[in-house]
Amino acid sequence: MTITWRNIRAGWRVPDNQIYMFIQPIMFVLLFAYVFGGAIPIPGMEGDDMAFRKYVMAGIFAQTMAFAVAPASVGLADDIQKGLIDRFRSLPMARSAVISGRVVADLANQAIVLAIMIVCGLLVGWRIENGVLGFLGGVGLLLLFAFAMLWVGALIGLSVGSPQVAASAGLIWLFPVTFLSNAFIPTPTLPDWLQPVADWNPLSSFVAASRELFGNPNVFATDGFPAEHPILLSLIWVVVIIAVFAPLAVRKYKKTASK
Repeated sequence: MTITWRNIRAGWRVPDNQIYMFIQPIMFVLLFAYVFGGAIPIPGMEGDDMAFRKYVMAGIFAQTMAFAVAPASVGLADDIQKGLIDRFRSLPMARSAVISGRVVADLANQAIVLAIMIVCGLLVGWRIENGVLGFLGGVGLLLLFAFAMLWVGALIGLSVGSPQVAASAGLIWLFPVTFLSNAFIPTPTLPDWLQPVADWNPLSSFVAASRELFGNPNVFATDGFPAEHPILLSLIWVVVIIAVFAPLAVRKYKKTASK
């Protein structure tokens, strides 16, 4: 908790970073709502002017939670470059505290970003159709996704040489993952050989689960486990990602700090 509080205070002492972090999701909401809203039809919702906005908001939420990789990777790479990791290592504290403190602090920021996006979504016409419990379940699942992705970002930040490299390494691989999913387009519109890939994409699972919990349109290209059990599959992905990347990040931290 001490490391978490240190990272939260350090972040808010650089207001420019926070401003840009909050502007980006607002920009995505407005762009997809007003620029692409009339260009991408949603199967089964022809004639509904708000169909794409109802469909796309869960995709924007999940994409932004996935992009939590970037602040975690850049923050840890910056700490290494400044020599703070070596200072932390000399203190009587758990080896995992430096990383988990960063992850929890970034998760708090992601919760604020998600709240801002939800308000923006409501302003542009997106609606929650599944009651309070469904809404809370969707928010909780999205934050779990962010928590898992932050561990991926922690490993990347500890593995690269500088914050500049961390910024690129943390995001470049996410763009194909994002666009080869159901986040922004219905997967039935993809070529036949790509449809199963998109439906089984981990990001697609979280997007579909969020849509189911929020009561939004949820179009799949193929029948099968991803279409029938998106919430369960999302929870499985959370467990797998954390189980793989959290131990790797702690192990990498020990090696990096010992240089």
